[in-house]
Amino acid sequence: MRSSFNRVLKSFLLRNHVRLSRANSGPRLMRLLEDLRPVETEHELIRIGGDGDGGYLIPNDLRGIDACFSPGVSTVADFEVDLVERSIPCFMADYSVEGPPVTHPLFDFEKKFLGSTNDSVFTRLDSWMLRKGPEFNDLILQMDIEGAEYEVLLGIDVGFLRKFRILVIEFHSLEAVFDWMGFELIKATFDRLLMDFAVVHIHPNNCLPVVRCDGVEVPPDMEFTFLRKDRIAQRASRSDFPHRLDRKCVRDLPDVLLPRCWY
Repeated sequence: MRSSFNRVLKSFLLRNHVRLSRANSGPRLMRLLEDLRPVETEHELIRIGGDGDGGYLIPNDLRGIDACFSPGVSTVADFEVDLVERSIPCFMADYSVEGPPVTHPLFDFEKKFLGSTNDSVFTRLDSWMLRKGPEFNDLILQMDIEGAEYEVLLGIDVGFLRKFRILVIEFHSLEAVFDWMGFELIKATFDRLLMDFAVVHIHPNNCLPVVRCDGVEVPPDMEFTFLRKDRIAQRASRSDFPHRLDRKCVRDLPDVLLPRCWY
């Protein structure tokens, strides 16, 4: 009787575009959060980009960087402008726009979305890297691609992923960790990154409020900064959240601070 009622309820909810799924337990979530706790290294954090959306904190370890790959082009390019002013070329890609909002001799733009295939609309990250700089070995990835980051990161060969020294990635829909299937996807993505990278900073995007469940608090969209582990000689727990250089992504909305369970 109970299983029959559950099937009827799920069918009704799906017809109204609502899906039920088995929830995760608090301990599983907390183990994932413990793995993602940011570390302080010998490289201080600096802000690259402006004081709003499009500015990010990264480790001051830019000497020898060959280039930046920056999929997802917004109406601002302060991050990329700061890098090219340091003589770091920036490769940009986005199918939804005709080009970056400003031009520069060190900007290279492709009208493509990042994805898991190569066609007239999409390009794989590793294919893009091979086209633009097969000789590159120390790179920055700055990626804000509205949820496609999971398939891109799970689809790239680890050899190409290790060419990046610094990763700055905005992860979207992180509240899906409360859903069993969403948790598996998000955990698999972070597990792949944590093989070679350490989290050095997390900044919630204040575009959405925190989601709470079973004692765990999750801002849905958050900017993560990673540093490749071979660049780290010293590490300690980081607890300075918010960082003095953090700024709100959306000026007109209340700030969202990183919940204590994340550090």
